[in-house]
Amino acid sequence: MLITAGIAVAIVWNAQSLIDWWRLRGYTPDASIVMLATDTKMTDVSRHLFYVNHPQTLSGSAFSSRCSIGAEKTVILGCYESGDNGIYLYNVTDQRLRGVVETTAAHEMLHAAYNRLSTAEKARIDTLLNNFYMTGLKDDRVKQTIDAYRQSEPSELPNEMHSIFATEVAVLPPELESYYKQYFSNRQAVVAMAQQYQAEFTSRRDKTTAYDMQLSDLKKTIDTNQAKATADRRSIESQSSQLQTLRRSGNDTAYNQLVNTYNARVDTYNTLLGTIRDEISQYNQIVGQRNAVALEERDLTQALSGDPVTQ
Repeated sequence: MLITAGIAVAIVWNAQSLIDWWRLRGYTPDASIVMLATDTKMTDVSRHLFYVNHPQTLSGSAFSSRCSIGAEKTVILGCYESGDNGIYLYNVTDQRLRGVVETTAAHEMLHAAYNRLSTAEKARIDTLLNNFYMTGLKDDRVKQTIDAYRQSEPSELPNEMHSIFATEVAVLPPELESYYKQYFSNRQAVVAMAQQYQAEFTSRRDKTTAYDMQLSDLKKTIDTNQAKATADRRSIESQSSQLQTLRRSGNDTAYNQLVNTYNARVDTYNTLLGTIRDEISQYNQIVGQRNAVALEERDLTQALSGDPVTQ
């Protein structure tokens, strides 16, 4: 039985090697594809998997005809066709998003790697991935990404964790780090690229959130001051009527006693109006800053989607 099993494994291995040889026969990756493999520190093992899938960078409709834009729940723009039938990467050219194509290349290559794991090895790796998710994962953004897959594609969850953890999480348990060494000579190089372009989004979202908090607090202050100004105006108008009545009646003593108080209240009221004008000006300035950041984020999203942005 042991001899038979060994022969069976050898036959399977040789069959896969023969398929790979056939797919790579006459194939020469272009310089940009070689650069992606080099920049992401792919080993000979992962470079082989990458090239077997004849990776291509595509734009516009050429990409969308191959990949469903938005299918990934992370900022990854690419797809792997099972059975090693291709890896397709969206050609992101916005320099603010440098690293997204490289990270996507590594991410999709890892899908090909996962699909080649033996049943026993896949079960072992799945356990390590799930244990890390349950007890070791600290990155809230990555957690939200995994949870989105858990809701929409639970059957693909281990496969996605296999790609996401390797390319987007800096610190992994020793067993996972050891496992991923067969695919990357320096995994941190890929993680750094992912963090770089993710920061372009998170920094803008953080700024937008901070601006929204400022606007909320400032609006409360403006509303409070406007309510006070309205009440003060009514009181001043009432006091003005009282002064006019005193003047018409010739009661100069009472008039003179009240007029100084009235003038002080008018001065305070005018100062409050000036404060409100300054606050409204500040509010409008923050709105402009907030919208400028939101537009930057929208531009980045558009750079990833390839879809026209409506005004």
